[in-house]
Amino acid sequence: MLLFRWAILLLLLVAGASFAFYAGTGQVKYRHFGWVVLKWTLLAAFGFFAVLIAERAF
Repeated sequence: MLLFRWAILLLLLVAGASFAFYAGTGQVKYRHFGWVVLKWTLLAAFGFFAVLIAERAF
């Protein structure tokens, strides 16, 4: 569980750094990469927390 939390944190930091590179350079590839990383990170996080909630419910 701790490993998964760290992985989510690191992926969010990667997405943030990608958006910062986009703001600094204006290259669209950084924005696109940031959105892809952010989308999959949030989907994985929602899935992880859904499993935790379901585990507590039963």
